[in-house]
Amino acid sequence: MRYLLGIDIGTSGAKALLVNADTAEIVASSVESYELSTPTPLWAEQSPGDWWQAVIASVSNVLNASKIDAAEIKGIGLSGQMHGSVFLDENGSVLRPAILWCDQRTQAECDWIMDTVGRERTIELTSNPILTGFTAGKIIWTRNHEPEVYSRVKKVLLPKDYIRFRLTGEFATEVSDASGTGLFDVKRREWSWEMLDAINIPSHWMPHSYESVEISGKISREAASLTGLAEGTPGVGGGGDQAAGAVGNGVVEDGIVSSAVGTSGVVFAFTDKPVVDPKLRLHTFCHAMPNKWHMMGVMLSAGGSLRWYRDTFADTETVIAKALGVDPYDVICKEAAKAPAGSEGLIFLPYLTGERTPHPNPHARGVFFGITLRSDRPHFMRAVLEGVAYGLRDSFTILDEMNIPISQIRASGGGARSEIWRQIQADVTGKNHVTINVEEGPALGAALLAGVGTGIYPTVADACRSIIKVTSQTNTNPAAKRIYDGFYPIYRSLYNSLVGQFDAVAALMDN
Repeated sequence: MRYLLGIDIGTSGAKALLVNADTAEIVASSVESYELSTPTPLWAEQSPGDWWQAVIASVSNVLNASKIDAAEIKGIGLSGQMHGSVFLDENGSVLRPAILWCDQRTQAECDWIMDTVGRERTIELTSNPILTGFTAGKIIWTRNHEPEVYSRVKKVLLPKDYIRFRLTGEFATEVSDASGTGLFDVKRREWSWEMLDAINIPSHWMPHSYESVEISGKISREAASLTGLAEGTPGVGGGGDQAAGAVGNGVVEDGIVSSAVGTSGVVFAFTDKPVVDPKLRLHTFCHAMPNKWHMMGVMLSAGGSLRWYRDTFADTETVIAKALGVDPYDVICKEAAKAPAGSEGLIFLPYLTGERTPHPNPHARGVFFGITLRSDRPHFMRAVLEGVAYGLRDSFTILDEMNIPISQIRASGGGARSEIWRQIQADVTGKNHVTINVEEGPALGAALLAGVGTGIYPTVADACRSIIKVTSQTNTNPAAKRIYDGFYPIYRSLYNSLVGQFDAVAALMDN
């Protein structure tokens, strides 16, 4: 038998997934969680060492559960949360906690980069503006605020690429993840040496960049002894979590679009060419498929908004869920279904950690608007679900404006597992949503990329067709759509009404 291993470094945990390449079956999977640190409001950090320990545990768990010979694993693929900065010294030791994708501390640094390079030139070089989530601003922030750390930096890696370094000893990345650094020439699929030089970041700090299906290293003796993997097992470039997740969802051809609701919410569309949104609301990145690209709208707090609600207000539902032996989210969604579509005018803005699409604003805040004496717990729960769906509709609206073809939307992530939330998404966007036979997302995509890189599959599309099938469809309810069509313009107007107040609050918090 031939097996493939996908490893995904998520925001909440590291997942290892073992796939039988000959039977197209998921053999075993394991997730090991770790903590997210928020030292001050709008900051988000994690320890790369925690990622590594979670990878060791999850890979060991998968090997023990499957009882296969590790030598039967023919390739390993890596995926992970994008944009995070891992600073290493000359010995390969981590210098400070990684600053994550949802961290919002770097607005001043991003403004400086855009002013220094020039807005138009920045777009020409990287196909994107420099946003607070991107890696470039984190490097400059460290230079400005932690010069003692900055002076010792010898390499800057993305989260999954730090795990690659621990597994193989190689400093490497690949094009889809590098696209989100703000330092990568997306059109040419290589580092933007001009960009690095313009803001005085040493080019040798950047790891070598591969295509996602190219072999980038082999498992070292030390990593083999810690994980149980076979020494010399090849690993491919892999992909950033969204590009790898797109492969895991089969979003590898025109017309197929994914709508993924995890901690963040991402609408991901395949493109043959590097198309740039004239208003820069969507990101343009390299796809994990060679010589293909994608456009991506990103909400920072999608599933994260529901998790916030659960942790802050849903003690009762959590107790009930524990007594019933079910997930608290199932109880919350069941309660939300008791409220009518539109939540009787209660609207939630899901900007709990700022926002990226369509409002790249780290100062944006979450809001409940339209509270009345009739607003009860189900109304608030449903408003959270609807607010996230409105945010996703923003991205679909932009894709429609740009005439990007949409023939099928594949729903994934936690938001796709809930029938009520999936129906709300279909009703708010006015687009039918389908689900597929696998829910493994980025880890599966990483495994399939490894299969292409090691010659098991001829192309990424062939790899996807071997495993991924559509299993259900959620159709838009016309009556509910009419209600949401009425409330959506109000949702959109609220940001413009409050943006000045968001900035004022941020200024007060900075004092």
